[in-house]
Amino acid sequence: SKLTGLIFANYSYDIPGGDMADRYGNNSSVGGGFMVKTKSNWLFGFDGNYLFGNNIKNSNSILQRISTKQGFIIDGNGMYAEMYMYESGFLASLKFGKLFPVFGSNKNSGLVFISSIGMLEHKIRFEHKNNIIPQLKDDYKRGYDHLSNGLSVSEFIGYMSLSDKKFVNFFVGFEFTQAWTKCQRKYDFNLMQEYDTKYFDLLSGFKIGWIIPIYSKSNQKLSLIHI
Repeated sequence: SKLTGLIFANYSYDIPGGDMADRYGNNSSVGGGFMVKTKSNWLFGFDGNYLFGNNIKNSNSILQRISTKQGFIIDGNGMYAEMYMYESGFLASLKFGKLFPVFGSNKNSGLVFISSIGMLEHKIRFEHKNNIIPQLKDDYKRGYDHLSNGLSVSEFIGYMSLSDKKFVNFFVGFEFTQAWTKCQRKYDFNLMQEYDTKYFDLLSGFKIGWIIPIYSKSNQKLSLIHI
C-alpha cells in the first residue's frame, strides 16, 4: 500500500479544566511529531509536546512553611531570594485519525479528526537567579513540586491542508485532552503528610501546526511514497 510521510511542528494555547484548573492557569505548548497518511486518508502517528506557563494558583501557600510571614524565602546567604514558579510538563501520545476531503478538488486536504492516547505529566518548576536556596535543593524541591502524571486521551477536530505546492501545508483546529493523573511524590513538605492524590485533569485549546510532507524524488507534487 502507498503512504505519505508527514513531519510536523505545532503550537497550542490551552485552558485547563478539572483538577488541573485548581493548580494552574492557561498554558502554551510546543512540539512536533510524525504521521503517515494512507491513500484512503487514514492517519497514524505519534507526537510529543512541552507544556509551559507562568500562572501558578495559590503560589503563596505552596512554600508557606519555608517562607517568612511576608512571603519571602531566605537564601543560604541570609538574603531574600529572587525565586519564581512556573508550570512545566509534557504530553506524548500515539495518534489515529482520518482526513475527509470535503472542500475543493484536492483529495489531500479537508476536515480532519484525530484521536490520541498517551501520557500527561506536569509539575511546578522553581527558578531562582543567583541565589543558593538549601530549602529547595534536590530532594527538598521534590517535596513541593507536585509532580503528577498518568494516562491521557485527546480528540482533535480541525482542517488540514496538503497542497500540491510544497510550502503550503498546515493544520489548524481544537484539541481536547482528558487525563487521569496521580501525584508521584510520596510526601508533601508543605502539608507535612503523605500525598498520593489522584486527579482528573482537562485541557482544551486552539492548535496550529506546520507540515513537511515527504516527497518522492521522481515527482515534485505531493506524492504517495512507498514506505
